[in-house]
Amino acid sequence: MTDIIKRNARAILLDGNELVLIKRTKPGRDPYWVSVGGGVEADDASVEAALHREVFEELGGKLERAELVHLITDELEGGIGVQHIFAARLESMDLAARTGSEFTKPERGGYEVARVPFTAEAVRDLNLMPPELAQFIAANTDAIASVVDTPFREG
Repeated sequence: MTDIIKRNARAILLDGNELVLIKRTKPGRDPYWVSVGGGVEADDASVEAALHREVFEELGGKLERAELVHLITDELEGGIGVQHIFAARLESMDLAARTGSEFTKPERGGYEVARVPFTAEAVRDLNLMPPELAQFIAANTDAIASVVDTPFREG
């Protein structure tokens, strides 16, 4: 069995009928978009707890609900990285409350909150990274919307 050496928690984050993303701009590179989220830290109680922390750091946001819907495995030196992809609904956002270190380091480039219609076409038109995530979202928009809007019940 291969060791997991890195974990990330990311959100396919919906607010109304829009997908909330981060537009990244870096010198010498075309703009690209990423989902809200980041690395799981040693003091996070769980991967989902890491997601909630990252949403607060990057958006000053709180989630109404989050459901794990997908995993992406990355081959890394010394093991694998696992990106835990959650479908989530945004409860609130206050950009003035953002605390992420990325906002205080201009050398990391720009981080702009972006909203796009939550449609397969809109997602396909973006340079959304990683490409596997863009493909998953575009292929599953109805299911993702259903997951974040319908409470799960056993039985």
